[in-house]
Amino acid sequence: MNYDVIKNKLCCPFDHSDLSLQVITIEQETRNVVEGILTCDDCSRVYPIISGIPIMVPDEYREKRLEQPLLEKWRRFLGGKEVMNFRVIGEKR
Repeated sequence: MNYDVIKNKLCCPFDHSDLSLQVITIEQETRNVVEGILTCDDCSRVYPIISGIPIMVPDEYREKRLEQPLLEKWRRFLGGKEVMNFRVIGEKR
């Protein structure tokens, strides 16, 4: 998904708040985000971007065991904060 679309069009599906984007991998020519982390500015929910697709489904349909390895891999992009129950634990952004 294109960087500008992510920044200007997406919002948290739970509370419709703005999302912060941490880009992990981007295609330079097209500005498509291949891997990244979206974080809700209000509820602190975390949504990974995998293969260019933001995973933004209700908590009850998410599978922690599938997302956890990616979040562990991307831990340094979370500024040392932890993710618990699909939310960033630590200071609010």
